[in-house]
Amino acid sequence: MRITIGIGKYAKTPYIVPGLDIAVYCVEELCYLLGENAVLIDRSIMNRNIAEWVEKECGLPELATQMYAIIQRQGSVSTFVCLIMEYTGLQDMYYIDSVRKTLKKGTGLTAIERHKSQIDYLFTKKKFVSAVRGYKTLIEKWNYVSENNTMILPGINVLAGIYHNLGVAYTGLMLYERAADCFEEANRLDGNREHFLAYLAAKRLGLSETDYIAFAAEHSAYRDDTLRLEKALETLSESFESLSETKQLKMRRNMRDTDEAYKYYDENERILKGLKDSYRENVSV
Repeated sequence: MRITIGIGKYAKTPYIVPGLDIAVYCVEELCYLLGENAVLIDRSIMNRNIAEWVEKECGLPELATQMYAIIQRQGSVSTFVCLIMEYTGLQDMYYIDSVRKTLKKGTGLTAIERHKSQIDYLFTKKKFVSAVRGYKTLIEKWNYVSENNTMILPGINVLAGIYHNLGVAYTGLMLYERAADCFEEANRLDGNREHFLAYLAAKRLGLSETDYIAFAAEHSAYRDDTLRLEKALETLSESFESLSETKQLKMRRNMRDTDEAYKYYDENERILKGLKDSYRENVSV
């Protein structure tokens, strides 16, 4: 049995963390939330309300005093967050250092870049529906800022990266035609070869065999790239065939024509349920 000893009190009134809108009831919960969502944390976390909550609700005046001091001198977000984590002692120093690095990466980012990093977090968690919605909103915001000069915009490569990630998110939802359009736009914006190769791959996945051959024939300038793509797909196919899961699948197929056919169908149900659960998780908000 693992026993974790907490510090301070369990709050009667929770603290709602700014930007995350999640309630925490003790300093350990706060530490966990800050660590797991470091990419989403900005200077809004540094306010007197959180220090007051730590002091009065959690019964930790010493920690609160140090938090007040950082707020007063307008210290860094990384210093503020890591102070709380170090004082609590819930996580080891290696983890806290990784959080510190994540927070420092956000220093000096434009509003657009910070918003993108927040959506990228959803993207890496395979929350594709939320990521698609976020990237589309960000593109609308970029266009509005560009037309009205309401704030500083980062380099055009950032917008290309937004389109690229939107394309990958669409790919995760198996919407290959939309993905191809996004990769094509990303390539138009900054000419990065990675965008172009992703565009070809989306076309390969989204078109039928006949239509893709026609597409490749129509764009003869892509010949070398399409050949390399086919070679890469062939290599991936060979790797798939060598997987232990693939070999087990072939063994299961042989069970259909035996007295153990019921095992085959039972296993199908189990695997199908797992795939459905995984898909629902990936497309959930």
